[in-house]
Amino acid sequence: MTEPVLLWLRQDLRLHDQPALLAAARSGPVIPVYVLDDESAGDWRIGGAQRWYLHHALEALAASLEAMGSRLILRRGDAVTVLRALLEETGAAAIHAIRHYEPWWRSAEAALSDALYLHDGNHLARIEDLTTGAGTPFRVYSSFWKALSQRMPPDAPLPAPNTLAAPAKWPGSDVLADWGLLPKRDWAKAFDAAWTAGEAAARNAVDAFAGQVAAYDTDRNLPSVEGSSRLSPHLHFGEVSPRQVWHALSGLGEGVQTFRKELAWRDFTDGVVTALPDYGDRNGRPKFDSLWRDGADAQRDLKAWQTGRTGYPIVDAGMRQLWTIGWMHNRVRMITASFLIKHLLLDWRWGERWFWDCLVDADYGNNSVNWQWVAGTGVDANMFGRIMAPLTQSEKFDAGGYIRHWVPELGGLSDAVIHDPEAGGCRPRGYPVKIIGHREARERALAAAARMR
Repeated sequence: MTEPVLLWLRQDLRLHDQPALLAAARSGPVIPVYVLDDESAGDWRIGGAQRWYLHHALEALAASLEAMGSRLILRRGDAVTVLRALLEETGAAAIHAIRHYEPWWRSAEAALSDALYLHDGNHLARIEDLTTGAGTPFRVYSSFWKALSQRMPPDAPLPAPNTLAAPAKWPGSDVLADWGLLPKRDWAKAFDAAWTAGEAAARNAVDAFAGQVAAYDTDRNLPSVEGSSRLSPHLHFGEVSPRQVWHALSGLGEGVQTFRKELAWRDFTDGVVTALPDYGDRNGRPKFDSLWRDGADAQRDLKAWQTGRTGYPIVDAGMRQLWTIGWMHNRVRMITASFLIKHLLLDWRWGERWFWDCLVDADYGNNSVNWQWVAGTGVDANMFGRIMAPLTQSEKFDAGGYIRHWVPELGGLSDAVIHDPEAGGCRPRGYPVKIIGHREARERALAAAARMR
């Protein structure tokens, strides 16, 4: 019988438009493998919210594979060690996988290079093909988008194979429930209503978004409106590919174009962390290393931000939404991040790590680049002196309904005062006073930046 091959699955948990799967299927019997590797990533092992999502995503993928006469093998440990052992145990001839760009996965791929066949499938275009004239990854998004646009549209998505040949003998597998991905204390009880994991759910979400994308350019900025795509966890875990999403969005309206640029931003951020692998840990501009507050007062302020107790309703609503459903509206992500960095003058990495643990869609490239963009510390970033005014942002983008939902103690306030109940003289008992005034925070941040310069 033909030797089997291993299909190494990571953030590509789908059967459609899966080039590694199709290549493996052409080679002979396929052994799909997912390795829960908490060792290679070190401090960047997946966070609690991602673990909840991963459990359900693996359940869905295993069911899909079983329907094709296959199965999903689960192993835990250092991915390189586990896959080397599986090659020996199964007599597999090779490993097929989709290329990844997180620094720990690139190291693992290099260590397995003698047996590993890598395929491109998680991006609109191959990252290595999108470089500057000097042959390096782009560090400015506008230039990246211009280069990518010349290669669009992406290739048409590939169909799933009809069947997968099974090996003569299956290797042993861990039991998913034994991995303990679901929380023992059920802080994720609201996740079930917010998310359905799996490829079928991802495809349904794409179809639903395609019907409303025409209004996306406007609605994406309104927290009280369901105008977001809600595709980010499906894209992060690879339950749907970027080119599937691209081709599902028809028309040339502003909404489609705006979303496609955001889809391309994911590719851009992977290029940044390819060039700067430690971007999640270090300021892109070292001069910012001495800027941040520290000590007991800083930790107190961090806790208030994390728990949605800052006295700024739009900030508190966002942080409570994050904790409750593992996701936050994009406009509010920028507001809450800016508030931590500039109003509280706290290190962006503290916020980055909190998001990493709390977001179901936490992505190393996206998370790192987005936080450094807001902080002004990155290679293509907002100026530090551009300080978002959360109260103005809340009113401008009509966040009253959003605040009422996520900060119920403010639910009875009118539109006239809900964005700033303290200034309106109607702050409910139990809701905190502002942790710092906006003008005071702005002046402190600008003074700190001046000292840094």
